[in-house]
Amino acid sequence: MDLKQVNSYLAGKNPQAARILKEKIQQACKKLAKFPNLGRRRDELIPRLRSFPVEDYLIFYFPLENGIEIARVVSGYRDLDAMFDLD
Repeated sequence: MDLKQVNSYLAGKNPQAARILKEKIQQACKKLAKFPNLGRRRDELIPRLRSFPVEDYLIFYFPLENGIEIARVVSGYRDLDAMFDLD
């Protein structure tokens, strides 16, 4: 699931909450681009992968020399082992 899917899902239920969450995720991404080591290391999932929580969602990203690359934005309730096919 990416940010557009998260936003579309929430917008159908509560458009204002969707806008607020989208802004929070965008602000978190800007912060992570400046300080990529803020997130939790997730090497057990994929080498170099990091995650950062925003409300009930996790931003998964890779630190780069000049910023970050967003891998996914997912619900924090998802089964991460299954999502990353770790079984």
